Amino acid sequence: MDNRFNNFQEKRMSIFREVVKSAWEGKLKSALPQIVRNIKDKYNFIDKDDSFIKDHIRLAMGLNPRGDVEFSNEVDLVHKIDRVEEPIVSKVDGVCEYCDSLQDNKDCYNSCEYEAHIYQRSKGPVIDNNKCLSCGKCISNCHFGAIADKIEFIPLIDLLKDENTDVFAAVAPSIAGQFGDDVSMGQLRTALKLIGFKDMIEVALFADILTIKEAFEFNNLVKDKDDFFLTSCCCPVWINLVEKHYPNLFEHMSPSISPMIASGRILKEFYPKAKVVFIGPCIAKKAEAKDERLKGDIDFVLTYRELGEIFKALDINMNELLSEDKDQASFGGRVYARTGGVSFSVKTAVNRIAPRRLIKFKAKKVDGVLECKRALDDLAKGNIGDYNFIEGMGCEGGCVGGPRTNIDVEKATRIVNEFGEDSLIMTPFDNMNVMKILKGLGLKKVENIMEKNKVSSLLARARK
Repeated sequence: MDNRFNNFQEKRMSIFREVVKSAWEGKLKSALPQIVRNIKDKYNFIDKDDSFIKDHIRLAMGLNPRGDVEFSNEVDLVHKIDRVEEPIVSKVDGVCEYCDSLQDNKDCYNSCEYEAHIYQRSKGPVIDNNKCLSCGKCISNCHFGAIADKIEFIPLIDLLKDENTDVFAAVAPSIAGQFGDDVSMGQLRTALKLIGFKDMIEVALFADILTIKEAFEFNNLVKDKDDFFLTSCCCPVWINLVEKHYPNLFEHMSPSISPMIASGRILKEFYPKAKVVFIGPCIAKKAEAKDERLKGDIDFVLTYRELGEIFKALDINMNELLSEDKDQASFGGRVYARTGGVSFSVKTAVNRIAPRRLIKFKAKKVDGVLECKRALDDLAKGNIGDYNFIEGMGCEGGCVGGPRTNIDVEKATRIVNEFGEDSLIMTPFDNMNVMKILKGLGLKKVENIMEKNKVSSLLARARK
């Protein structure tokens, strides 16, 4: 086939940049037909591809694809959205016929690492959202753009421009280094403020809070050699895998919400009218934010790749900005970003609260959906091994290996470790930001975090 669909992920970001620029200038409604023409001219698309391009424009606006119809009320709908609705992952018609005719080994059918037969052989993929773990592998592996996730920035623009609304950017621990070797976290904070965010908050700060909670939970629940504790609460792919497919093991799962959800809940306790936007490396976080049990905790989710395109569209060069640096999180909270980081952080906290434990903390760390599944299969058969703390991360390497990162896993892991080491705060117990937050929420002693109180309620995850 010709090159117009090849490497469509890059073409999709070009569509998104055009949409962002027009929407930011308040000209999106009149610009939509021109954006279609620009994309056709730039990438040699033909008239037959118009509906395909229009649907990708709709997805870039946070809307569902609509097929072969003209633009009508899309911009009006976007202005009314207070959150982007499910499904997160959608099929876009108009390209599978090329793939079906020219590819015997189709990437979309083979990309699901859970091997759950999510994609059925038909005219293109059929997405079963009851089985989908929202890991994003299928989107990354579809080079023709037949599968795509919604982007949540356009509905956010009105809020960012509203001087009466505080919008906080809650950034995932894996964000270090994602926007260039010479771009500091302080410059990223300045860039986010330039586009209307009130401030940038490290989600690693809330990971510190959850580390303390999980340390007490482990100490209370793991009493003999046959007990074990499942985490990481920060990975929705891992949580979904256990909850949907291993319900008996789910009873051993940490009852805590994720650091992302904690950031939204706690920030809204202190700033009730604020909006919270999570910025991270994965598509699964978009689905987590839309879980009915968590509705309203996080308002919108952006990925690193999307944020990078936003800065390009708005001509923001972070290298030229002043750096507004803040030390918000500990080494332990920041290394949640990579495989083993949660285990390390919780172990240091357990050793702090119970240095003479008879049953020592022994962690097993698995990453990637297939490895997570193998570990869970073993646990389901009673093969616990010499472990009592099992950390699962859906992406290889942890969050630094997410499908919407800007740099490779090895480099991201190194930078995350360095960023952790740069912190003046070694453990969550040494983080005065944590202690100030807990005190502000009415917790007088950190040891009381397991009791029934406002803090434990805020950090608890509802079960299905």
